[in-house]
Amino acid sequence: MDPVEDATHGVFASESMLDLVRTIRRVAQTPVTILLTGETGTGKDILARLIHEYSPRANKMFVPFNCTAVPREMLDSQLFGHRRGAFTGAQEQSPGVIRGAVGGTLFLDEIGEIGVEAQVKLLRFLESTEVHPIGESHPVKVDVRVVAATNRDLDALVRDGLFREDLFYRLNVIRLRVPPLRERREEIPAIVDHYLTRLGNEFKKGPLSASAEAMEYLLLYSWPGNVRQLANELRRAAALADTDAVIMPEHLSAQITASRRTVPASEREILPTEVVVRIDQPLAPATEHLERTMIQHAMTLAHGHMDQAAQLLGISRKGLYLKRQRLGLEPATPGTGALGEKPSDKKDDSLPS
Repeated sequence: MDPVEDATHGVFASESMLDLVRTIRRVAQTPVTILLTGETGTGKDILARLIHEYSPRANKMFVPFNCTAVPREMLDSQLFGHRRGAFTGAQEQSPGVIRGAVGGTLFLDEIGEIGVEAQVKLLRFLESTEVHPIGESHPVKVDVRVVAATNRDLDALVRDGLFREDLFYRLNVIRLRVPPLRERREEIPAIVDHYLTRLGNEFKKGPLSASAEAMEYLLLYSWPGNVRQLANELRRAAALADTDAVIMPEHLSAQITASRRTVPASEREILPTEVVVRIDQPLAPATEHLERTMIQHAMTLAHGHMDQAAQLLGISRKGLYLKRQRLGLEPATPGTGALGEKPSDKKDDSLPS
């Protein structure tokens, strides 16, 4: 599959994101509810729009709604609507956001932030496809496809009693994790080129590009704000640049350039997600050490599930199986958990078809 790139959707070029787009193309054809999870700024809103555009509802409305955009006490009215005079301040009839998306797709962003009262009504809507506006005597049938997104850990919220378990199951029919930018750094050059081209046109500054040195800074930065932070950084750099300019390190913000200071390895603490590889050794054992460490780490994060571990590594399930076989990473004995495997996952170790 070729990289996905256009003015609306940005760039998806890494194997993990292209796999995600492939999955979206499949599930978009069905009416099931989809839950997008991932850190802030990873592009969940863009993927929600892709789901809509790949679906049979593409010619209908796509309605995004951020659940934190209104006070909690007004969320009921905003989502489900109200009759005029139903409460103090209700001077006009309102159909609500859900009915505003009739026939199309409703994107509920920050779904983990809604209160328990709104959770009850949202669950009722997902189960019955009916909304009951405030002040109305009868519910109204509505045909809307729901895509929800959150940067919160809904599993933890359910355990803590802050999110209804039954609503979680309704939303979690298809869950898609959007990886952070630091897990798909290979996309950064394509994202930089995409945004600089767009910003050059938008700011009427002609063709803009990034120097090799500036690109090195951008590639090595950790990007806690993900793609959104990178896009804002490029917008700032483009605004400061001259016409037809090449973006240099001096165009970048201080926090980006400061992060590139070289520190001797002996003086720096190695992070849990880092590994040291000696370069005064043959390539084969160095590569094997890196592969073995990364695979074990991914299997631990995925709790032994092959599909999830393969997605974290940006490779196919079959590719992960073959690498584990070559490296001698056999499944742990049931119950030992050395690689985070579970007895129920034994089927994962048969050669994928």
